[in-house]
Amino acid sequence: MKTLNKIPTSKIERATKLVSTGVKVGVNYAKYYGNKITKSEEEAKKQLNEDNATDIYDGLKELKGSALKVAQMLSMEKNILPNAYVEKFSLSQFSVPPLSGPLVTKTFKKYFNKTPDEVFDTFVVESVNAASIGQVHKATKDGKELAVKIQYPGVADSISTDLAMVKPIAMKMFNIKGEGSDEYFKEVEEKLLEETNYELELAQSNEIADACKHIPNLKFPKYYPDLSSDRILTMDWMYGVHLSEFTKEEQTEDIANKLGQALWDFYMYQMHKLKKVHADPHPGNFLVSKSNELIVIDFGCMKEVPESFYVPYFELAKRDNIDNPAFFESKLYELEILRKDDRPEEITFFKALFYEMLSLFTQPFQQEEFDFSDQEFFCKIADLGQKYAKSTELKKMNGNRGSKHFIYINRTFFGLYNLMHDLKANKVKINNFNTI
Repeated sequence: MKTLNKIPTSKIERATKLVSTGVKVGVNYAKYYGNKITKSEEEAKKQLNEDNATDIYDGLKELKGSALKVAQMLSMEKNILPNAYVEKFSLSQFSVPPLSGPLVTKTFKKYFNKTPDEVFDTFVVESVNAASIGQVHKATKDGKELAVKIQYPGVADSISTDLAMVKPIAMKMFNIKGEGSDEYFKEVEEKLLEETNYELELAQSNEIADACKHIPNLKFPKYYPDLSSDRILTMDWMYGVHLSEFTKEEQTEDIANKLGQALWDFYMYQMHKLKKVHADPHPGNFLVSKSNELIVIDFGCMKEVPESFYVPYFELAKRDNIDNPAFFESKLYELEILRKDDRPEEITFFKALFYEMLSLFTQPFQQEEFDFSDQEFFCKIADLGQKYAKSTELKKMNGNRGSKHFIYINRTFFGLYNLMHDLKANKVKINNFNTI
């Protein structure tokens, strides 16, 4: 794979890269209008999506940092984005061009005041895994095999400007109006800044690993503070297959259910017992060991769940509460889905929208066991997503709906559902976390 000798770090360099990407997208649209003459609308649109997804991803992967992280987040929105974007943006989870050897050494020395060879007994300069914020190298010290995560240069400093540049795109995609949108983008900015703080990640990793070590079939690496800094993180090398690769192979029902139960218990224990949750459930953050245990390898993105949000959020996971019109409406106000300044037609529309959504999305919580391999359930979610993505009525309204906490909590559950479905876990005990 091509390596990078330089990453654009200044505001001008990064803006220039995005502008050049925008020019390519403009050319693609010109080709699209030409293709409509000789091809069907469906064929022309498919080609447009593939061309745009490729050009946008190619631009973002050289910028790395929060610009690429946004692509990674969008890759989990399988029910919103066309499939071409999902497939291309999914590469940002663990397969992007790494830094070249000389740049790795230079970056390491900048962050640690020593070269890798001065710190470790052995250090492989070729990256084994490159993602949006950092890349991983294999090393050894005192007989231990280690994974060393090095943050890309300039990532933390460019977050604010990157988000400012992608903000107009995100606002259009998710129908967010200017008024009141700053709170949502501030939430994303704060979380991205936290992800660049490897000292915080080390502390969070130890905290969650210690709290969840009793959960069956779950493993965590050990972290090494003396070999880490705010931009370098060293942990045990964990042998396993990325979850995305594992799910491509046919697995027995017992193995699928074993891993699915471990994953579900991990998330439910955090959510309900710790009120703090691993909010980045994409396949690149999980490995499967030879003995079919689930390994969690990244705790950069953690979300605190305040009681004021937790209580009404899970009250609306109960069927009786959803079907109680007065109670349902009161909780929509608590969660800031309905607002005091809403017009009557907005109240009617959003009550109906969220009734339909919650009636479907909360089905797993209304059963003792749930079959996440059920294709019909996920087709309904996809159909509902497409229905409202195309809704002309919704586009006329202010899409700024819900507490800022929805951004990462909903992302967590959508990601978790997709992972459970990929595993084809079909006998998952929903409340098992209470008894382990």
